[in-house]
Amino acid sequence: MTHLSVEMLAADSVEPITSAGHAQLGIAVLAGIAVIVLLITKFKLHAFLALTVGSLALGAFAGAPLDKAITSFTTGLGSTVAGVGVLIALGAILGKLLADSGGADQIVDTILAKAGGRAMPWAMVLIASVIGLPLFFEVGIVLLIPVVLMVAKRGNYSLMRIGIPALAGLSVMHGLIPPHPGPLVAIDAVKANLGVTLALGVLVAIPTVIIAGPLFSRVAARWVDVPAPEKMIPQRPSEDLEKRPGFGATVATVLLPVVLMLAKALVDIVVDDPDTTVQRVFDVIGSPLIALLAAVIVGMFTLGRAAGFTKDRLSTTVEKSLAPIAGVLMIVGAGGGFKQTLIDVGVGQMILDFSKDWSIPALLLAWLIAVAIRLATGSATVATISAAGLVAPLAADMSTSHTALLVLAIGAGSLFFSHVNDAGFWLVKEYFGLDVGQTIKTWSVMETIISVVAGALVLLLSLVI
Repeated sequence: MTHLSVEMLAADSVEPITSAGHAQLGIAVLAGIAVIVLLITKFKLHAFLALTVGSLALGAFAGAPLDKAITSFTTGLGSTVAGVGVLIALGAILGKLLADSGGADQIVDTILAKAGGRAMPWAMVLIASVIGLPLFFEVGIVLLIPVVLMVAKRGNYSLMRIGIPALAGLSVMHGLIPPHPGPLVAIDAVKANLGVTLALGVLVAIPTVIIAGPLFSRVAARWVDVPAPEKMIPQRPSEDLEKRPGFGATVATVLLPVVLMLAKALVDIVVDDPDTTVQRVFDVIGSPLIALLAAVIVGMFTLGRAAGFTKDRLSTTVEKSLAPIAGVLMIVGAGGGFKQTLIDVGVGQMILDFSKDWSIPALLLAWLIAVAIRLATGSATVATISAAGLVAPLAADMSTSHTALLVLAIGAGSLFFSHVNDAGFWLVKEYFGLDVGQTIKTWSVMETIISVVAGALVLLLSLVI
């Protein structure tokens, strides 16, 4: 799917589009990333335009002919959107169905009805993790904030004791678990197995979310003891509905694509014969496209029709779900173009050489690169895309499980210390009625805990599998 395959590049069987030396390439990479960071932070340019300009700047600084740099960028953009764009769109449709039908509210209310007292932070992290599977981070926050504020107010809980677990659940899903855009792009870039990545992602996510959510919330509540701001409690989607989907049907619909993709990964491991009928069937139904498409079609009945939606209302819901993701799709596509430009100017080979010279484990290098770009740009998605492009050649000789861990290392690094250049930082600050210092003590520290814990778990797993 890429213009120059990672395997070909790693084997030195194809000449890069420029023969620049390591020093010039290193300067070109730093300059290209600096252009992107400057355009996003200083000039407030949209990340799509910043990545496009930064890719062309990278090619120019590396001494590549401009027409070749343009070809690399457009090829990378096209292959990334082709591989990931449809999955992002299907995930957005499923998320919109879940929100508009009241299915998300049904999950929330059912779990909260069975939880209370000390169990409430654990209930919140469970709710956020389940709802966070098909939803974009920002959508998940908007859906869960009313619940967090109402629970904190009615139960007289500290806002941080309830809010931090919810935010941790959403953030971990966003950074580590496909079908979120970041992990999907990284999987595509390093040619990882989606099912194996999903399985290992869940394995890493569970202890990470427990430490950064319910456990850290105890400390965060002592550091920042604030009440729930009443003015920020908005209307919930299901308040205008006469009925909403059942709890079991909603959870089954949300988990359907996960189950199908994990089943495929399991069959691949157990059967390990691509010619058998069983493996061929699971290769189809467990592919991300079919798994998500099946969930969307099932969701139209279990969520949409169960909430009393007419055919016109269902059609409108699907239509409205696609408009907000246009920006995400273009950012992801431009990130793919940047990744391809990095590979085609020979940066991949340079990273390979450096990793051998410095004896830095590939997983740690991937995490560190993602951390650096996250701190500079503020965007977890941009950090994931850029880091995946830089370290993709390292995956050429890796096993299936270690390639999946490489994706998770990048995802973990991309969540490190969200601060004032991250839109999520301001979203949390405003919804929770915090000042900048309080947001750093809670949200920023929580993101850092997620990044460090997940990164450490990935390194530990690499020693045993």
